[in-house]
Amino acid sequence: MQEVTVVIPNYNGIDFVGVCLDSIREQNMKDFAVILVDNGSTDGSRQLVETKYPEVQVIVLKENTGFCRAVNEGIRASVTPYVILLNNDTQVDPDFVGKLLNAIKCRKKSFSCGAKMLQFHNRDCIDDAGNLYNALGWAYARGKGRPEQKYDRSCRVFSTCGGASIYRRSVLDEIGLFDEEHFAYLEDTDIGYRARIQGYENWFIPDSIVYHIGSGTSGSRYNQFKIRYSSRNNIYMLYKNMPIAQLILNLPLLMLGFGAKIVFFAARGFGREYVAGIKNGFLLSKQAKEQGKKVTFRLHNLKNYAAIQGQLWLNIIRRLTS
Repeated sequence: MQEVTVVIPNYNGIDFVGVCLDSIREQNMKDFAVILVDNGSTDGSRQLVETKYPEVQVIVLKENTGFCRAVNEGIRASVTPYVILLNNDTQVDPDFVGKLLNAIKCRKKSFSCGAKMLQFHNRDCIDDAGNLYNALGWAYARGKGRPEQKYDRSCRVFSTCGGASIYRRSVLDEIGLFDEEHFAYLEDTDIGYRARIQGYENWFIPDSIVYHIGSGTSGSRYNQFKIRYSSRNNIYMLYKNMPIAQLILNLPLLMLGFGAKIVFFAARGFGREYVAGIKNGFLLSKQAKEQGKKVTFRLHNLKNYAAIQGQLWLNIIRRLTS
């Protein structure tokens, strides 16, 4: 019986989806399923997959519904106890699937395990070695741009990157799938956060290797769409996952962190977009309260909240000294 399904969201990925699927075909582990969810592509990439890769199950969405809806459709269509999410603008090493599967199976408290993501065009440099989040409200990829040999040990991280990670299906059934309100950006931090509240762990696995082009769908590192959605989703994620007392505790640092980001993006001509995203985040948080989407505080999770808070403080130091 197959144990794992690889789910690949695709939107107009004609330039790189073939490279991704060729590397999936060349895995040393053979017994796994592959689902590609097409987000209304118009560039012929869906037809390419249907023609050249008949072993891949293709789910067709009529329009671009975003990363979260696409991967949720793939997860729902899968029948395996583990699911790997993989960006379409990647190339993976032959042991990518097997290493991730072994890693999560031997870590019984793990919710997710993320691969070592290297830059596609500069393969000695880290693209992502696990995601960290801190009390300033900053989410960032651990090790980004640094030499890859410095990140050769597995370790627990705040969350794993949804572009190349394996997830335990039983925990997804417990905490829910990706929040489709996010559309894209910080959705992987949010779901890792929710898992941590329940006492589960997220791990970085350095011997599972992925080469990532980066911004294959959304374009450049900084653009209006990405900046607005990132600030919006950050406010929403904080409200949804932090109890009110913890929000009050972190409020001075959060105000400092968001203020610094406003200055940072204003200097690059995107200050208005960042502030607009914050405003939209508050509106979305209000809707979340009305819809009952805020994570309910449970006393038995107090020790998990305390551990999370310690990480939020520690990750400020890590960010400022890295």
